[in-house]
Order: sequence, then C-alpha cells, then structure tokens
Amino acid sequence: MVLPDPAACGVAVADAVTEAVAGAAGGPVNLGLATGSSPLPAYAELIRRHRRDGLSFRTARAFLLDEYLGLPRGHPQSYREVIRRELTDHLDIDPDAVHAPDGTADDPVAAAADYERLLAGAGPIDVQILGIGRNGHVGFNEPGSEPGSTTRVVTLTERTRADNARFFDRPDEVPRRVLTQGMGTIGRAARLVLVATGPEKAPAVAAAVHGPVTSAVPASLLRHHPRCTVVLDPAAAAGLDPARPAGPSGRVCRTGTPLRGYRGRRPPPADP
Repeated sequence: MVLPDPAACGVAVADAVTEAVAGAAGGPVNLGLATGSSPLPAYAELIRRHRRDGLSFRTARAFLLDEYLGLPRGHPQSYREVIRRELTDHLDIDPDAVHAPDGTADDPVAAAADYERLLAGAGPIDVQILGIGRNGHVGFNEPGSEPGSTTRVVTLTERTRADNARFFDRPDEVPRRVLTQGMGTIGRAARLVLVATGPEKAPAVAAAVHGPVTSAVPASLLRHHPRCTVVLDPAAAAGLDPARPAGPSGRVCRTGTPLRGYRGRRPPPADP
C-alpha cells in the first residue's frame, strides 16, 4: 500500500501489530522487530497506543531480526539497545521477553544456532516487521542469500556498512559481521509487513516488486510468502508503476490495498 507520508505508514504497521496483540486475547503473541529508520514511526505509534489507549504488551514476546557482532554489551548502536530505547522501554513488555541474537558471544556460529532454536521453540512469529536496504537486503540478508537460509553469521557489504555509518561516530566503527535471521527463518512468520520510506529506498523497492524473484535481491524472495504486505510512502514508491505487474503477485495499487505475495508460481485472482 502507498500512503501519504511516513507517519501514515507507521499507523498502518502499528495496525498490523495491534491486530496481532488483540487477536491473542490476552494469550502469548510473538512479535518480530526490525531496526532502522523506516519502522520508527510505527514504534512511536505503538507507544502512543499503549499510553493513550491502554494497548498492553504484557503477554508479548519480541524477537529481533539481527545484531552486530563485536559491539560490547550495552553499546548504544547494538540493536538490543536501539530497540529498547526506541520501543520496549516505553511499553509494559517484560524485558526478559525481548530477545536478540548474542552479538557478544565468543562463538558466533553457536550463538546463531542457539537463536534459531529459540525462534523455532517459540512458535511462529505472529507479525514480523521488516525494512529493506538500498541493495535489497532484508534483515542483514545481503544479496546472494538463499531462500531457505537460517540464522547465521553474515559479512556485511561495504555498501551496507557505508549506509549504516551515519549511526556511528566514524565509518570504521561499523562492524563488518553480524548475526541475522535467514530468509527461511523470516519466511516462517505468519505475517510479514515490510515498510520503506524515503527516495533512497525507491530503486530497491522497484527491484523487489517489479523485478525477478532472485537471491540477488533478497527482498524479492518475500513475494513467495502467502501473507506479505508492503507499506510505502510516495517517495519509496516512486519507481513503481501501478499498471505494471508486481512480478507474479498482481498489480501495485495506490488505494491502500495491500500488495501480497504468492505461493509457488500460481498467481492470485486478478483484481476486479
């Protein structure tokens, strides 16, 4: 869906999370959280709903997509700290229910396997928030990531490091390796909501939506998911053609209708 501005996108993403929380009716709910700039309006909206409307996260469990390797515990740019600062410290979620890969582990490969087991044992993520990198990465699944990949150690491309340098005092402080959920791990979620805002995301969005489904553009692999919604502001949607097929998944529309994925190669029914 293409919405007027980042704030409206945030409301739409928050709606998906609210639906999952309300649908649990006080039972456990698993939320997948992403960092980066595009989800921030959604987190601000969730905080407002918690404070204003009493939306409760007491029974929620949160699972982060990824984490830098090598940053000391408590580093302000570790994703555990970012998500605490931007969201979870402002909700009534149990801090012990907020999970992230262990970027301080002596054995990162074992830490990746531990996190994959934790996710599998928790059951499916009810709603997974995603962003998209300028090279089409999702989480830290860089180009070339396989559709069935699981949580693992990834070496960041120089482009991704350069994009993330704005969060650090110096470019050379950006870690070179990360732990990330794989595309296969992400794909186990019941619902995916990818949000992208700003003109710098437009080429990657266009490649993911209009281009071939390929590991060269990891976000394009999300089109295989049966319940994936893409939420864009006009700047991020600038490269999309409403009349052009979004790969096999149907037309892109600008009326608030979600852009959904598909299974295999069978397209959904044509829009009326």
